[in-house]
Amino acid sequence: MAKLALIRSLSDIDIRLVRIFIVVTECGGFAASELELNIGRSTISKHISDLEARVGLKLCNRGPSGFSLTPEGEQVLAAARKLLSSIDGFQSEIDNIHTNLTGTLRIGLFDQSTTNPNAHIHKAIRSFDHVAPDVALEIALDPPSTLEARIADGTMDVAIVPVHRKSTLLAYTPLYTEHMTLYCGEGHLLFDADPDASAADLDLSGHKYAGYAFNSPNMKAGQNLGLKRAARVQEEEALFLLIQSGCYLGYLADHVARPLLRRGRLRPVAAAETSYASTFAAIVRKKPLPDRKTLEFLECLKAAHGNLAQ
Repeated sequence: MAKLALIRSLSDIDIRLVRIFIVVTECGGFAASELELNIGRSTISKHISDLEARVGLKLCNRGPSGFSLTPEGEQVLAAARKLLSSIDGFQSEIDNIHTNLTGTLRIGLFDQSTTNPNAHIHKAIRSFDHVAPDVALEIALDPPSTLEARIADGTMDVAIVPVHRKSTLLAYTPLYTEHMTLYCGEGHLLFDADPDASAADLDLSGHKYAGYAFNSPNMKAGQNLGLKRAARVQEEEALFLLIQSGCYLGYLADHVARPLLRRGRLRPVAAAETSYASTFAAIVRKKPLPDRKTLEFLECLKAAHGNLAQ
């Protein structure tokens, strides 16, 4: 007797699992897909197991011998690609039917985008509202790794993130830069140190350091200085709080630090050696091609940010 289908109707979660399954197969395994999906191997494995439970089939072999698809997995992969192609085609056709752009544009941002004088996202939103007044906006604030993962799996349309390690699944449009410096707060042992002292003279590795808990230019800069994190954060607001305590060194965007710097409550630490510039870029999926409203918003972002985005 033939088995009854376990999936009687598809949910958004099912479609997300299908997208992850496709990325894993294209990368050739769980380990290789960690960077592309920006999630850990154990989480990827659970997602694949969840999909196998949903379809009632073993989709892949994983173990010491490596990753490979089962015969059933090959068939499900082909069906999955057809499914996503149909969904994306349907969305594009509906979008093209409308003379005016409609639907919802899902935008992702990292912390403190509104206070960077080089960021003109608000201008892009204003321009977009003129050309697409019927499009609703959803804006989420998340760490860059989460935003990249959501763009890759199709649950977000466009995001603006600091460029660190580029994914082959995403297209990057540079928009603006952000200048970062290592700071300490009032009461820290280095607060009254010679501003011209070198990082070596200050023995930075002997002080507690607060940094982001995800891969980012911030993490790389701290590692280059030999700093070991004594506190991990997800948002710049939490990082700011730890630095203000006077107990931790940490990186802040100069535009974020400026108000307290003027009031004498923050000090840069070996700025000539610790400072760096980070480029922020708009990211979208390469395949399938973004829909009309996403491409229109991308053009608004490029126009708002001028030369760097050209």
